[in-house]
Amino acid sequence: MSNPRIYQHTEFLIGQTYALNDDTFGHTVRVLRLKEGDAITVFNGLKSDGCYGEFQGQLVNVSKKHADVLINYYQKIDIESPLNIHLAQGISRGDRMDFTLQKSVELGVNTITPIFTERCGVKLNSERLAKKHEQWQKIVISACEQSGRCTVPIVNQPISLQEWLAQPTSALKINLHPKAKHSIMNLPVSETSQQVKVRLLIGPEGGLSDDEIKQANDANFIDVLLGPRVLRTETAALTAITALQCRFGDLT
Repeated sequence: MSNPRIYQHTEFLIGQTYALNDDTFGHTVRVLRLKEGDAITVFNGLKSDGCYGEFQGQLVNVSKKHADVLINYYQKIDIESPLNIHLAQGISRGDRMDFTLQKSVELGVNTITPIFTERCGVKLNSERLAKKHEQWQKIVISACEQSGRCTVPIVNQPISLQEWLAQPTSALKINLHPKAKHSIMNLPVSETSQQVKVRLLIGPEGGLSDDEIKQANDANFIDVLLGPRVLRTETAALTAITALQCRFGDLT
């Protein structure tokens, strides 16, 4: 059995034993049929000695409903991009939103805010919205487990586009538009050795309305063009993130 990699928000210490929480036990130990002594990698999204990393351990006290992990040693991991992206994603239907969140985390996004827009076709009451938000955060955690990231991006509570645009920030603000003058690769901004921060706005199916695009422009968002073809919302988000990572981040 290969060494599975899991997230648990616990402050681990080398040489100590910790109980795996119910979610971790269910989707890892039980599903993979792990047993006493099997190697396991855990990370908690917290800094240790000033940096992020992961812990190597082994399973102990394994039963049908419970397992502990004995922490053996700590390994520093530094694979975060110098580019910090805050993605505002128009809430889309079905599994499109799930797919966008999963892949954007694999590509290095740091923060995600689901947003309600005029053409958002998703209508959820407060209870269903809370469940969706919990599901989205779990998808992000799973993407971190798979991709080797040791930091877990936050999925903010869904808000309206207007609320998101009004948030103060010093980041480079980008909105996709089919008639824009600039592409991401030729934006008239200078790269620096410091971490670049970007706020990326992606509309839902059907895109943003003309009024919403004007609101974004009034909030100093720069319209950018991805190419001559019309892209689905999930394709647009991932293409834009990839282009941003190629210019400002760590994709080569």
